[in-house]
Amino acid sequence: MIEVQDLVKRYGDLVAVKNLSFKVDSGRIWGLLGPNAAGKTTTMRILTAYLPATEGRANVAGFDVFNETDSVKKATGYLPENVPLYHDMTVAGYLGFVAEIKQVPAAKRKDAVGRALRSTGLEGVKGRLIKNISRGYKQRVGIAQAMIHDPQVLVLDEPTIGLDPAQIIEIRSLIRGLRGEHTILLSTHILAEVTQVC
Repeated sequence: MIEVQDLVKRYGDLVAVKNLSFKVDSGRIWGLLGPNAAGKTTTMRILTAYLPATEGRANVAGFDVFNETDSVKKATGYLPENVPLYHDMTVAGYLGFVAEIKQVPAAKRKDAVGRALRSTGLEGVKGRLIKNISRGYKQRVGIAQAMIHDPQVLVLDEPTIGLDPAQIIEIRSLIRGLRGEHTILLSTHILAEVTQVC
C-alpha cells in the first residue's frame, strides 16, 4: 500500500530525511517512531503529496507521490500535527465543507459526513461549534476530516499529542477500530503509543 525507497529531503545543507526505505502492507496500522526533529512529519508530508522530496521514490495506493499528486491526495487522508479547524463552524458543518473541498460528490456528502461522525464518535456534538468542544473531540474532528472522502490510507501525525490520559485511550481505541477499513500510518515519538496502537 505504501512503498518508500531511498527517500531524501534536504533544506539547503540540512538533511531532514536521509535514505529512508520502508513498505507498509494494506489494512494494517504502522508506526513511524522517532525523536522530535527526526524527519517524521517531513516524511508524512511527502507521502501525502504536500511536500516534494529531494531524491528517492514513493508510492501510495499504487500512485507515484511525485508524478500523480492528485491521485495520491484522493487516496490518502491526512491528520497534520496541528489540525486546521474553523472554530466558528459546527462539527457537521465543517465536515460538510471539507467533503466539498475533497470533491465528494454532492449527492454523497450527507452520507459521508454521517459516516465520519459515526466512525469517530462525534454524533453527540455534531451541532456544536468547534470552539466549544474539548481538545479530544477536536482531535476526533481532525480524524473525521481525514477520512471524510473514504481514503484507502490514513496518515496521522502525532494523533494523541496534547491530550489527557482518558482522551489518549479514546483516540487509540478509535484508531484501532479503523484497522482493516484503512491502511494507517501514524507518527509518534512515544514508544508506548506504537506499542498500544500498532
